[in-house]
Amino acid sequence: MNNDIFPCLWYDGDGKESAEFYCKVFGGTITADTPVVLNIDLFGQKLMLLNGGPQFEKNASVSFMVMCETEDEVQKYWDQLEEGGIALMPLDSYPWSKKYGWIRDKFGVTWQVYLGEKQNDQKIVPTLMFIHQNNGKAMEAMELYTHIFPNSQIGGVLKYGDGVGDENHEVPENVQHAHFEINGYSIFCMDNSYDHKFDFNEGISMVVMTDDQEETDHLWNSLTADGGRESMCGWLKDKFGFSWQIVPKKLIQLMSDPDQEKAQKVVQAMMKMQKIVIKDLEEAYNS
Repeated sequence: MNNDIFPCLWYDGDGKESAEFYCKVFGGTITADTPVVLNIDLFGQKLMLLNGGPQFEKNASVSFMVMCETEDEVQKYWDQLEEGGIALMPLDSYPWSKKYGWIRDKFGVTWQVYLGEKQNDQKIVPTLMFIHQNNGKAMEAMELYTHIFPNSQIGGVLKYGDGVGDENHEVPENVQHAHFEINGYSIFCMDNSYDHKFDFNEGISMVVMTDDQEETDHLWNSLTADGGRESMCGWLKDKFGFSWQIVPKKLIQLMSDPDQEKAQKVVQAMMKMQKIVIKDLEEAYNS
């Protein structure tokens, strides 16, 4: 499992409560516990929870598909996620799954609990919904991402015209459901023409941990190209408005230094950066 790529969920102070909730629901563990950043391990996969403040709200443009092997397993997760949550598609039998439901939990994170075949050993799969100005661009996005990242491929693609039933009059060549991998990490995506009241934002982003400056530059330049935009502290938006954090492993190493003063200098240097520049961090560390 590639744990150098993982989702980040934005919270307004309730990250710890949420981390404990997911660890209870899915049988996971909290692996990092600070006031701002919490990391949890669910089924060997990393998720980061960030207490960032009130600026961004998580929404269903990015949901999490939970691949279940039995109906009992679907029911078990659903019953717990339902507590204080809202069902977006009721737990039922659908053409694509004998037992499936889509729910927004009490923390604003949306889950698709699904009985079906796993593509690989990744149990939780982020699912990107291409809506509004992005509707019809799921295929283009998959081609872009698999071109940028190594060890990438596009898997199965089901189009609305392929006859699984479509009551919303979607464009036949648009993507109803597709699977792709970036550097071994699985992601699903879909086009949707419904006029949702939300879209991609910083509430849910994808973190990529890089080995060196060359990899950092490549990902940063490729993802911000052609209409993307740079933000602060390693954050960027790609041309579809989806948020990424490109984070050199060296940054985490230096920030975690037992020498508080040195670690603090690194943090201060990082706060002034858009793209993270490793040599500038090292200079701050050694200053």
